[in-house]
Amino acid sequence: MKSSPHHFDPSRHTRRSISDRLRTALLDLAKCRARIASHSEKNWASITFAGARHRLELEFAGPEAVEAGEQFIALLPDHEFAIPGQLVADANIDAVDHQLEPPLMRISCELLVLEDG
Repeated sequence: MKSSPHHFDPSRHTRRSISDRLRTALLDLAKCRARIASHSEKNWASITFAGARHRLELEFAGPEAVEAGEQFIALLPDHEFAIPGQLVADANIDAVDHQLEPPLMRISCELLVLEDG
């Protein structure tokens, strides 16, 4: 059965959360060589801003992945994220655990994501 060009595909219209968009952006920055091992988020607010503080651990397994992890460490603090309606106000590497055999790097990072507007 042929699908029409106007066929509704629910998977294409599912709203992605801010956390989903952030994870996708981080994996893109990691050149899709990482696996997100953990992700937690805690609401954050000041007098003028509201958002959430996200803590993530990414694993880079294999020599090419570890190289991508090293680039990720260098790029994250100054990276300009494009998450609609959100502003990444702060992005830091908290810890790096590096193992030589087999090549494995674990990176813990924290990002403050604020509502923009």
